[in-house]
Amino acid sequence: MTRHLALLIEYDGTDYAGWQIQPNGMSVQQRIESAMFDAFGVPCGIVGSGRTDSGVHARGQVAHTRVTDGHDIPIAKIPVALNVRLPRDIRIRDAAEVDADFHARFGAIRREYVYVISREASVFHRRFAWKPEIPYDEGLLGNAAREFVGRHDMTTYSKHNHVIENHVCDITTCIVEPESDRLLIRIAADRFVYGMCRCIVGAMMDVARKKLPLHAIAEYREARDRSMQSPIAPAHGLILNRVSYANDVFSHHPSF
Repeated sequence: MTRHLALLIEYDGTDYAGWQIQPNGMSVQQRIESAMFDAFGVPCGIVGSGRTDSGVHARGQVAHTRVTDGHDIPIAKIPVALNVRLPRDIRIRDAAEVDADFHARFGAIRREYVYVISREASVFHRRFAWKPEIPYDEGLLGNAAREFVGRHDMTTYSKHNHVIENHVCDITTCIVEPESDRLLIRIAADRFVYGMCRCIVGAMMDVARKKLPLHAIAEYREARDRSMQSPIAPAHGLILNRVSYANDVFSHHPSF
């Protein structure tokens, strides 16, 4: 018997070399695959919806896997079976049976990231929020966010990745949501290219500090030139918040 599973995953990415298995450090994917082998007794490769960078976190990462040779763990018990084998900075929030053609990466129709900016220096924010040291204007930050909404080539606002040929993304949401002690920058799109969220936040912050005029956002974007980038925002403020699919798997779970 073969079971096709989707997993809803959250993790603190501080101590990992990113999501994807790589030779230069421990990854989140590697930890989960090890826990699955221990729980199911067979190798289980997993494919995530996105390859978060080193230091980036997730609240709503989704991955799919195929478990062969059968096992008797009920679907509701799979998160428990994996969580007891995982370190405390990785947690399986839920598991679901899916069709054989479900693909966590290629089947995603919308992805949402949240970038957290702390309004005050706090030990409780230091791993999950950026506290900028240079003053900035929150109103200008919001104005800059709106400049990114739409279907655009995001070459300028991305990091180089030789395997990516298409940099066009349809950004449906880019908004600043103020809270009492922090700002949430919510960015949603059909797809994201390498480093895009952190590049967007970096450019927004340059506008908010009056280092960059608002009209430069569109001008630099149209130039498709990475040399025009602002300093990229730190990784530790970024969270993969939610991934949406046509079958609505995990859509009932809360997010930021």
